[in-house]
This record gives sequence, C-alpha cells and structure tokens, in this order.
Amino acid sequence: MANTLTGSTYSGSFAGDYVAAALLSAPTLEKGLITILPNIHYKRVMKKISTTGSVLVNATCDFDHNMDVDVAERVLTLESFQSNVQLCKNDYFQDWIGAQAGYSAYEDLPKDFKDYMIGHVAGMVAAKMETNIWEGANASSGQFDGLVTLALADATVNDVASHAAVTASNCIDKLGSIVDTIPTTVYGSPDLKLYVSSNIARAYIRSLGGFASSGLGAAGTDNKGTQWFSNGDLTFDGIPVVVANGMADDTAMAAESSNLFFGCGLLSDINQEVKYIDMSEVYGSQNCRIIMRMSAGVQYAIGSDIALYHA
Repeated sequence: MANTLTGSTYSGSFAGDYVAAALLSAPTLEKGLITILPNIHYKRVMKKISTTGSVLVNATCDFDHNMDVDVAERVLTLESFQSNVQLCKNDYFQDWIGAQAGYSAYEDLPKDFKDYMIGHVAGMVAAKMETNIWEGANASSGQFDGLVTLALADATVNDVASHAAVTASNCIDKLGSIVDTIPTTVYGSPDLKLYVSSNIARAYIRSLGGFASSGLGAAGTDNKGTQWFSNGDLTFDGIPVVVANGMADDTAMAAESSNLFFGCGLLSDINQEVKYIDMSEVYGSQNCRIIMRMSAGVQYAIGSDIALYHA
C-alpha cells in the first residue's frame, strides 16, 4: 500500500529522502567537497600512521631495525539532533489552502502544503548543517564541532602566520601565504583544495577582474574586467579554490578532500526519522507537528596535512 500523509507518518523508507535533502543539500556536501561517510551508528575510528627514524640506511650483513611505526587514532563521533515544528491548522484554513483542505472543520492540511513545510524545514536544517560542518561548536545546542573548530584546537595543524582581513588588494598575497604553508608532502596532491569563505572568494574574483591585482591591469582576466567570471572554476597557483559557505569571513583551509570527513547515520536503518503528525488523532487538538531527527559529525584524519588561515 502506498504511503499517505493523513493520519500517518513519514517514518518508513520514504523518510530517508527528506533526511537526505536536509543533510546532503548543504553546499559542501552537495558538491562533494569533503568525504562523506554514511551508515555510522555512533563512532568511526580513523587510524593515523606515523614513522620515526630513517627509511634507508647503509647496508650491513645484519638486520638493523631503523624505523619505528606508530599508530594513533582520531575519532569521528556522531551527535543526535532534532527539529520540532508545530502548526495550528486553524491558522491556515482562512486563506487559499482552505479550499484544498475541504469544508469540514476536521480536515487535515492539504498534502502539497505539508510537503512544502517539510521541505522548508529540511532546507533550514541544510543551512544549519553547512555552518556546523565548518564553524560548529559542540558546546552550543544543535551544533557539533566543525572542521575549523577542531583545527584551531589542534597544535599539529599548520597555522598561517600572516592573517588579516582579506580584500581585493591583498587577497593574492594572503592566498599565497596559505599555499606557502601547505606541507611539501601534500602540495601537488590531486585532491588538494583551497577552501575559502565567501568574502575571500569575492575578493579574489574582483581582484582577477583587474581591481587592485598586480600585473593584470584595469581590464583584468582576458580583458573582460568585472565580466570575466561566470560562476566557473577558480584556481590559485594551480590549486582549486572552492567556496565553503559555512566558513566565517576571512577564514580558509588548505586540505585534501580525502582528509576531511562528514559522517552520518543517513543510510542506516536507525538514526533517521521524519514525521508529520496530525495531533487531532492523538489529543483532539487542531495542531500538527513536523519532527526530524538525524545524527551527524565531522573530523579530519591528519592535522599536520592541513594549513589553516584564521585569526
């Protein structure tokens, strides 16, 4: 039998579609800018291997142990979240949706309005999730520690020394300082990216249009001035520049996308729930409720492979 909205819930397999919209429509996830790890029930342990000593020494007739291998861990821990919204049906029966609801005082809200409200709440969750991915703070309700938050607390992350507010006149210099901080072992990696806040991206685009960028002249890239950019790909020193919408202004991170992880219980049988509940069938009230539950978290594997531009 097909799922229906009236007197039922979206807690079956259909629920996953709405949760997917809420989580994976966050731009960082939707564009595949970091690695997504689904089906985590609670924790995912990532092993870090480090070595000390020399991999090559002068040959002898004996076996001489010359390199130690150490295994450390970073743990991606999911946190559970919920979104609860209550609507009074009477508030909506007085306008255009009243015709869809019918003439009875006991009619439910029309299906397309319920679909819209669920989609609207999912969109708001996506916006919040995007901010959480980069700047979230576990101490605040509805947040987990974001990638920038984790990096700021990690002494192994490479901090860019020359931080300042980024403008069209200094963005070339500031982006250059980030690239100069990237570890030699990471530079040239095929999935290395410069994740930048939206104000840094705007400053860079304006700079390449010929405004305050050395060597380009007033006409900028391809002599097109401010018309040169058409939402295409950006690079700096051959490294892709991508906008991390959830980053705070004047923040950037150089990292491999394979080193940054978003975990969720999205594709598992648990840790996901989307419901529309008509409370008239429960308490006899004219209220209806939208309930979303999900679990998510972020982590990186190797802090020393990351360069962070932050005050």
